[in-house]
Amino acid sequence: MAIATINPATGETVKTFEPLTDAEIATKLDLAERTFQQYRKTPMSQRAEWLNLAAAILEENKTHYAQIMTQEMGKPIKGAIAEIEKCAAVCRHYAENAQAYLADVPASTDASSSFVRYQPLGAILAVMPWNFPFWQVFRFAAPALMAGNVGVLKHASNVPQCAIAIEEIFHKAGFPEGAFQTLLIGAQQVDRLLADDRIKAATLTGSEAAGMSLAAAAGKQLKKTVLELGGSDPFIVMPSADLESAINTAVTARMLNNGQSCIAAKRFIVHQAIADKFTTQLVEKFAALKVGDPMQPETDLGPLATPGILKDLDYQVTESVKCGAKVLIGGKPLTNRQGNFYPATILTDIPPGSPAEKEEFFGPVALLFAVADIDEAIALANSTSFGLGASAWTNDDGERDRLIDEIEAGVVFINGMVKSDPHLPFGGIKRSGYGRELSKEGILEFVNIKTVWVK
Repeated sequence: MAIATINPATGETVKTFEPLTDAEIATKLDLAERTFQQYRKTPMSQRAEWLNLAAAILEENKTHYAQIMTQEMGKPIKGAIAEIEKCAAVCRHYAENAQAYLADVPASTDASSSFVRYQPLGAILAVMPWNFPFWQVFRFAAPALMAGNVGVLKHASNVPQCAIAIEEIFHKAGFPEGAFQTLLIGAQQVDRLLADDRIKAATLTGSEAAGMSLAAAAGKQLKKTVLELGGSDPFIVMPSADLESAINTAVTARMLNNGQSCIAAKRFIVHQAIADKFTTQLVEKFAALKVGDPMQPETDLGPLATPGILKDLDYQVTESVKCGAKVLIGGKPLTNRQGNFYPATILTDIPPGSPAEKEEFFGPVALLFAVADIDEAIALANSTSFGLGASAWTNDDGERDRLIDEIEAGVVFINGMVKSDPHLPFGGIKRSGYGRELSKEGILEFVNIKTVWVK
């Protein structure tokens, strides 16, 4: 894929970029290594000051950065602004809490003094996706920089201006040159980066295929990785739930970022006692969504990020219908306008073996299932290779406890939409990846957990 800004709402190529040469990459890695040797010695208070300045820059320029994001990958502008605000929040969270997260932990042993100390590793490679092009980077960078590491970003090739802007933000905030660098390179160069001794570990958010490739390459070098991969998150609704709240949240949870989110609600598993009412109202709310120019604040649903994503989603829906699935609304790309537009869609009567039953749908398509009881709901929720997030709606204490205990996922929300929060660890199980981001657990992923014993 070329490194370029291509407006997904119009198909216009806005700007193209030349990939870095091998010599340029080597220069940047040398700078990262040299910077790390000094940066790791900076006081935590100084790192926090710089990170708070980064938060201020984000907030002061949030409309500008949001417009870059929307032009590159099609996110509705109101969602893009909210993403920038969330990036500022994660910076402030780690500026305030990193010192406590990384404090020495004393232990009682046969030594006169023994404790655990957390120390940085060096240059961490971040391979990041286009769907949340600022947030995914900042939720890695904020804890990594506060821990004393330096960051090297290989961003998705369709969001190069976002990648450049993020590096500039850290530089403007006062971080040393080389503390955080963007590499405009193709995916084929990631293996070589992982083989370089100057890269100490890596994190990736993306597809299963990308995660497996990075994990294999890192494994050959015995380097630590954190992976946040795909999801086919269930959204379970039981009869005791507040149905109005569940339906309103269902729309937001499926349509967030034009449906292109790993933790979007994708499989709606509804008790048959309320399935008809849920379905009728969900169709009505999907029909009311405004599709259009993502730069306009009134737009609810913008274009998919690339023509390839549109083609793949259309294929999955078409094949599912051929297998017997029923389309309640939507179901075909919008051909009456330029750009990669796909309408809000609901599929039901989904047969076993169809794409809708077993695959992740990365776009504004809701997959609707009716179940007889909570046993069937939990079994269906777990009948996937993914295990990222899950949302469940009930006001029955017994059902709540079972859903928390028995759903196979890294994140479970009861009566709320799945989201990432700096105060809580975030990540998945099964083929949704491993490791955690955010909170204390996130900052500890890329440190040397050093045992110290003194006689």
